[in-house]
Amino acid sequence: MIEQYVWDLQEVDETQVAVVGGKGAHLGGLSRIEGIRVPAGFCVTTDAFRRIMAEAPSIDERLDQLSRLSPEDREAIRTLSAQIRRTIEGIAIPGDLAAAITRALARLGEQAAYAVRSSATAEDLPTASFAGQQDTYLNVMGPTAILQHISRCWASLFTERAVTYRQRNGIDHRTVHMAVVVQQMVFPQAAGILFTADPVTGNRKVATVDAGFGLGEALVSGLVNPDVFKVRDGEVVAKTIAAKQRAVHALPTGGTQEVAIDAQRQERPALTDAQAIRLVQLGRRIEAHFGRPQDIEWCLVDEGFRIVQSRPITTLFPVPVPVPVPETGDQENHVYVSVGHQQMMTDPMKPLGLSMWQLTAMVPMHEAGGRLFVDVTRRLASPASRAGLLDLMGRGDPLVRDALETVLDRDDFVPSLPDAAPGKPQAGGPPAGGAPAPIETDPALVTELIERSQASIAALERDIRTKSGPALFDFLLEAFEEHKRVLSDPLSIQAIMAGMEATWWLNDKLQEWLGEKNVADTLTLSAPDNVTSEMGLALLDVADVIRPQSEVVAFLQGVGVEDEGFLDELTKLAGGTEARDAIAAYLDRYGMRCVGEIDITRPRWRERPSTLVPVILDNVRNFEPGAAERRFEEGRQKALAKEQDVLSRLRALPDGDRKADEAKRMIDRVRTFIGYREYPKYGIVGRYFVYKQALLKEAERLVQAGVLPEKEDIFYLTFQELHDVVRSHQVDDQLIQQRKAAFRSYQALTPPRVLTSDGEAVTGAYRRDDVPAGALIGLPVSAGTVEGRARVILDIAEADLEAGDILVTPFTDPSWSPLFVGIAGLVTEVGGLMTHGAVIAREYGLPAVVGLEQATRLIRDGQRIRVHGTDGYVEILP
Repeated sequence: MIEQYVWDLQEVDETQVAVVGGKGAHLGGLSRIEGIRVPAGFCVTTDAFRRIMAEAPSIDERLDQLSRLSPEDREAIRTLSAQIRRTIEGIAIPGDLAAAITRALARLGEQAAYAVRSSATAEDLPTASFAGQQDTYLNVMGPTAILQHISRCWASLFTERAVTYRQRNGIDHRTVHMAVVVQQMVFPQAAGILFTADPVTGNRKVATVDAGFGLGEALVSGLVNPDVFKVRDGEVVAKTIAAKQRAVHALPTGGTQEVAIDAQRQERPALTDAQAIRLVQLGRRIEAHFGRPQDIEWCLVDEGFRIVQSRPITTLFPVPVPVPVPETGDQENHVYVSVGHQQMMTDPMKPLGLSMWQLTAMVPMHEAGGRLFVDVTRRLASPASRAGLLDLMGRGDPLVRDALETVLDRDDFVPSLPDAAPGKPQAGGPPAGGAPAPIETDPALVTELIERSQASIAALERDIRTKSGPALFDFLLEAFEEHKRVLSDPLSIQAIMAGMEATWWLNDKLQEWLGEKNVADTLTLSAPDNVTSEMGLALLDVADVIRPQSEVVAFLQGVGVEDEGFLDELTKLAGGTEARDAIAAYLDRYGMRCVGEIDITRPRWRERPSTLVPVILDNVRNFEPGAAERRFEEGRQKALAKEQDVLSRLRALPDGDRKADEAKRMIDRVRTFIGYREYPKYGIVGRYFVYKQALLKEAERLVQAGVLPEKEDIFYLTFQELHDVVRSHQVDDQLIQQRKAAFRSYQALTPPRVLTSDGEAVTGAYRRDDVPAGALIGLPVSAGTVEGRARVILDIAEADLEAGDILVTPFTDPSWSPLFVGIAGLVTEVGGLMTHGAVIAREYGLPAVVGLEQATRLIRDGQRIRVHGTDGYVEILP
């Protein structure tokens, strides 16, 4: 049937992407919205494209070659894609297909001018817009020219930029097909783009209109700067009128050309305020129809707007769904703080990881974009809790505090509510009621806490062994309550707070009395009972066992990330049994850890021990035997010398004996408790590994029963959904595929520190003027200054460090600490004074600056930099 090749726009809607591509499907959907005017037209379907591709079998071979290329192999991609385009453009359109197209043209008017527009099946999707990847031709006239340009649109599926985009996003070239939209041209006075949410801040209540004279191509191509209107609640709240010196106009004979705009018109607005407001009203109607914020191309023709395209805005961070607050009902506005920035893990988490963290967390948490957020609206609204929250956030991450203060400065965004009753829990925070009671400075308390944690995990391991099926899930729900009881142990909280408060006291008082910044950084070197710093030093001991064994070292140099059986292979080598035993002992103690360890679905070191091989080899190369013990003792001696120096200088001051005695009490306190700060996380991750092993056994049973194709599919279900699957032996395969696609899309998003219910990502600032011009500002967390080569590392498995290198990375959770023993300094994009990276940097005496926004983009791998850990900035050196 020839009619299958051509469908009128009025016949299609957004469900028919496979038939008419993303653009055609959206235009069909738009044409069905009341009050939205879309230029008339038709779609040449993907069936036509497939028929053309079948005419040239040679394309198949070239697609095979393309699929084997790296996205970075630009020259080969350029050559192959050009060959494919030439082949497609050279294929004569079969007569029946050409006839179907010319009939559709005749219905609209053969002599009219048309826009011929590519519409691929993988564009204008919620997770990938593919904007600008295929071609559009304007003001095309006559059937012959239109047929020629349809061929060009088919060929544009294989432009170099489109091919590279698909390769980078892991999209198979054979799964994408090209439809073509042919629409009557409109010749507008003005045209541009409407974003129904602010594309910069993400605010869903602020629409942004970009406008210029003539066709929208002048804006899209960057030929002119547009007028920009910001519209909120039916009012223009901001606008910038640009000098628009040029425009693109249609030619009477076909095609387009740039024209100069008269000087007196250049600074005239392309739209009136009333027109911008009316356009936004249309945009809100379109947004409501598609159910998400839209990027809309529009034209103004004779005082009426025509909509020529609408696609989802794929770069916006999603908004958490609010949970009503019992005392007040749901509030209109909410303020959310990122959990990932506090946990030093801002990557997206899979659904099982998210739900397990929610079930074991001490406060309610909300999911958005694969990340977790805490709603702090209630605590900000209450004057009594607001100051404490801001102080806590400010000590951890000044950017979070500044962002929260920015929101508070806005009139009425956070309403002022009465204070909660004393001791009553508040939404978004721990129980109110002031600081925990002080405890004695007694190392035995820390020993007792560690023993309690170990006993709890041993009981969990013992009791879970006999549980399976639905009974396992009932057991786990009880285990989560024990998990939370351990986390909220008053003695544990008192010990953590004692160490942190002593640190703050020492830094504040010694700066006041001695004029020296961050003295506690030296006083806490090699503090006892720090399980995370011990983990880094213990890997140096593993390197000591391996270093003398040349066969083992050579073998390990050939181990890849996927070589998970390498430990068994070691025993065949001279010295290999000792090496294997040393690594196995390390994994027994620390194998539950990994990068991103708060997500239970991440592979643990014990599951993927090859992750540690590059770090072990760095230690073999960069250190001498006995380095761990020497390192620890050097730090301990430096701390002791600093203590004696501080106390002698204090005694020389007026009222010096009292000051020295107070400082001595606080030094003893910080050294007793600061190491324990790392232990609760170690305990959490230990429990998580036990949960994970039990759930994976259930997953294996589901695979054996044919319920799931592979056991890792459980990672894309929540805990409750997995419970249901285990009970019913039925799973929604489509749901798992949707979750996998969503997770891939979340990886491209950058989570904000603070997010409002309007969708606005609120960025804080340091607001400092005490740094040199051009310096990159962050938060000082570990004192000292160091120069060295920047190593920008995004994956610990790719670490290749030399002595003296400075590690630059987005975040460091405890699993990164084995790298800390071999570096000279640390720079991260995320972090605060008491997050793990900062604590371990101080333990090892590494100058460190954290919270430096976009550090991995602003600093290039291999550049020489100077890290000012005392003052909180980084200089890029010539």
